[in-house]
Amino acid sequence: MKGNIKLSAKDSLGLDELKQHKPRFHEECLQFLDQRKQVKMQWLQDPKQSNVDNVHNVRHEATIHFRNKKKAYPKAKIDELETNSKIKNIRGLYKGINVFKKGYQSKTNIVKTEKGDLNTDSHSILAWWSNHFSQLLNVHGVNDVSKTVIHTVEPLVPQPSGFEVEMD
Repeated sequence: MKGNIKLSAKDSLGLDELKQHKPRFHEECLQFLDQRKQVKMQWLQDPKQSNVDNVHNVRHEATIHFRNKKKAYPKAKIDELETNSKIKNIRGLYKGINVFKKGYQSKTNIVKTEKGDLNTDSHSILAWWSNHFSQLLNVHGVNDVSKTVIHTVEPLVPQPSGFEVEMD
């Protein structure tokens, strides 16, 4: 039953991509998180004062580590910008400056349909965009184009007759 529910949910909703961790998040951070989790589980199983002190110490160490990583990341990015400036890598320099200037930009894949509904499924979004551009770029009613009146500054010159073409 559980497998069928998961399978039908995957078919109807699709797979959700895993959340990307921040670039400053490394294996050390994962080790601190695991250590913090293990110490907390020990404390929950045996709530002695020594375990409480151990939890506080590990939490404090993890917090300091995460805070230092968070502070070191912009410094490393600024050093990278300086090296790009020194080696005259202008593209990398301006790309890095724009990242700092714009900050975090969340990306959304949502399209509003003609009815006002919001589409979040990637297949329906692609179908909507292909339909939109096919309507926009394909000219319907080609016969009407030949019947349109062309306004020009110069008067229209009549087409040459067959006799005029043979003379040249």
